[in-house]
Amino acid sequence: MRWDNLSRDGTAALFGTDVVTRTFDTPEFRGITFHEVRARSIVNRVPGASRMPFEWTINPYRGCSHACVYCFARKTHSYLDLDTGLDFDSQIIVKVNAPELLRRELAAPRWQGQHIAMGTNVDCYQRAEGRYRLMPGILGELRDRANPFSILTKGSLILRDLEILREAARVTDVSTAVSVGFLDRELWHTVEPGTPSPQKRLDVCRTLNENGIASGVLMAPVLPYLSDSPEQLRATVRAIAEAGATSVTPLVLHLRPGAREWYMAWLSVHHPRLLSRYKALYADGAYAPTWYQRRITRQVHEFATEYGIGPSRRPLRQAPPPQAEPAAAEPTEPTQLMLQV
Repeated sequence: MRWDNLSRDGTAALFGTDVVTRTFDTPEFRGITFHEVRARSIVNRVPGASRMPFEWTINPYRGCSHACVYCFARKTHSYLDLDTGLDFDSQIIVKVNAPELLRRELAAPRWQGQHIAMGTNVDCYQRAEGRYRLMPGILGELRDRANPFSILTKGSLILRDLEILREAARVTDVSTAVSVGFLDRELWHTVEPGTPSPQKRLDVCRTLNENGIASGVLMAPVLPYLSDSPEQLRATVRAIAEAGATSVTPLVLHLRPGAREWYMAWLSVHHPRLLSRYKALYADGAYAPTWYQRRITRQVHEFATEYGIGPSRRPLRQAPPPQAEPAAAEPTEPTQLMLQV
């Protein structure tokens, strides 16, 4: 990792250059390298051009062992002089001082208690959290300050912190969502290889709601020609309803630079017959055509009505697609917010 290059894009201002690199010879972390950094800030302002429905985020990790081939955040690894493919999956940046930084920043006179979104870049409950345990400290600080927050995750590890979430929900607005785009287990194994199964994620949603923590489902991404048939959409929405989700929020796959190259490479191996169709569908850029997005949204909402749930109206609801963020910024993940179409 060439940390001597970081000053060129301003990333050193975020992390400094005092880095401890570790590997752990255990099955769950084999092949993963952790770069422990002492960040200089942890509450990040969302760039104004992004048009997100929240202004502040916390991202204790960069890179993600979920290894989702479509992940928007892949591009951010190039800012660290790492590649957006295998390095993103296996070179994880850990902000080991996140809880103490948060305590200081929430206590600052300029902080006015605004809503903070988590899980909007990479998953704060990815496997690394099982070892570094940054989230209990983060949640504890937010609870103690009665600061409203939301969490989006594909991880089941959030249930470890259920009691802290319940304590926080007694004093402030707490909302959660799990991301489940489809039920197909074969597709899950290849496109989201490091995540818990879709059913396990739905079980997380059920458990959160049973314990008084409002939890909806971000039905994302819907993968064109792979998980978008009416039968597949209906089955997924039905399973979401059976899990007791408070809402369902559909979002079609988008392919921004960094993710686009990695996803297309995956597609060429696993579904080569679809390459030409994807190139046509995404010929105009990162987002599928409006007509396609509207069709998927309409179908999902019809099924949601049929099964007695509705679209998201909580703080994680989706804004229009953001503009590109500057290189050194902590980006927000538009795949985790509901598109207004």
